[in-house]
Amino acid sequence: MNIIELEETASTNTYLRGMTDAPHGTVIAARRQSAGRGQRGNTWESEPDANLTFSILVRPVGIPPVRQMAISRAVSLSIVRWLDRYLPDGMEASIKWPNDIYVGDRKICGILIEHVLTAGRIERTVIGAGININQKAFYSDAPNPVSLTQLTGLTYPLDSMLREVTADIILLIEAEDRAGGDLTESDYMSRLWRRDGYHPYRDAAGDFTARIADVAPDGTLTLLRPDNTLSRYAFKEVTAIL
Repeated sequence: MNIIELEETASTNTYLRGMTDAPHGTVIAARRQSAGRGQRGNTWESEPDANLTFSILVRPVGIPPVRQMAISRAVSLSIVRWLDRYLPDGMEASIKWPNDIYVGDRKICGILIEHVLTAGRIERTVIGAGININQKAFYSDAPNPVSLTQLTGLTYPLDSMLREVTADIILLIEAEDRAGGDLTESDYMSRLWRRDGYHPYRDAAGDFTARIADVAPDGTLTLLRPDNTLSRYAFKEVTAIL
């Protein structure tokens, strides 16, 4: 693992995507990120020198493109397990499908994963993450952000945390890669946010109530409605109502 720390960049994902020859395990971290990106072009609010903003380049060899969700599972599981070390008893980090990280009903981490496919294989993947650590207040219109310091009242050492979480992510991706993308399915399902019971959702047809039935290897979410109807959704086709 090679960590390159920058004082400032527009986006660590954009920076690392430009390093096309970077070796597996390269990490770009920034103290200040002026144009951090989330899923589908959303922006990510992060106070300078208060949080972890980084991107990791990996080069999987055993995960086929049809199972690329395995990388997302490994990343999100690594982060919730890592957060478990710091959260007080009674608090649990969970994964809001497909890969946002929540504590309770508040978002502590956003993840953006971008694949480069060549000749029917994943040539490289850039994984961007923003984890709210020491930020004490949020000012964007994001509905539910939270930081580790807001949850615990403590201040944390960002440098050592960066080394810990990036190493954990790379190790689990490598294990997932050796397993051909079949390693983390059950563990991922067990850490899903709102994994038990019926909850409100919204799709193109309107609001409804459902429970999580399955997440397919390609990332498709299956929801079970009270009338036993199954509905399947790709990313951004359905929204959980807070």
